[in-house]
Amino acid sequence: MSGVFAAQEIKPQARVLATDRGIRCLTLDYDEMKGIESGAPRLF
Repeated sequence: MSGVFAAQEIKPQARVLATDRGIRCLTLDYDEMKGIESGAPRLF
């Protein structure tokens, strides 16, 4: 069994627990997904 834990923020303890159970962790930037500029400098 495999899975993906996707969230805007993942606490360290949750990341360790998920990784131990074979679940990949993915951090999402919701504003970037919506196309909203964050104001932070980017290379591209």
